Amino acid sequence: MKLEHITGHHRHIAGIDEAGRGPLAGPVVVSAVILPQDHGLTGLDDSKRLSAATRERLFDEVRACADSWAVEIVEVEEIDRINILRATFKGMQRTVRALDPKPTLTLIDGNRAPELDTEVHTIVQGDHWVPAISAASILAKVTRDRLMQDFHHQFPEYGFDRNKGYPTAEHLDRLKRYGPCPIHRKSFAPVRALLEPSLF
Repeated sequence: MKLEHITGHHRHIAGIDEAGRGPLAGPVVVSAVILPQDHGLTGLDDSKRLSAATRERLFDEVRACADSWAVEIVEVEEIDRINILRATFKGMQRTVRALDPKPTLTLIDGNRAPELDTEVHTIVQGDHWVPAISAASILAKVTRDRLMQDFHHQFPEYGFDRNKGYPTAEHLDRLKRYGPCPIHRKSFAPVRALLEPSLF
């Protein structure tokens, strides 16, 4: 289905994306953005395809020109309590509630979506094809990267400034050497295995 067939008569269209579903440590960050049709932003794309400098520039530009934007930080405790998918969906619901004006259509990157008080469509690779989702992707990733940089100063032994909590070989080695820290996700198997070795 072509995007214009979805967007049609809608005036306030929110794009949603998240950063940090896969890491073993740190929060997942969700963002929602409503862009004006004539936003004039250049270089929007999936945040992972952009350089850090470009993301930082667009982070400020998106917030300056958006009709509305919201960022939700879903903490490790919530992820461990209800699982990463449900925690991400809760974050999406909270970001949409925080938008003003309220969207009548929400476009979400990927192929799964929570229930929202709007019409909802999922778009695979939406962070590449849909400007509002790209913008949300950038806000989420820059916010999360900054948080992980802060966590690196608290827990420098894990290399969070480099791995951002993802299960790189270095991170897994440090995790085994030092054990989990307070921001590790206890519900994720490599961390859980260290906390409950008798279960594995």
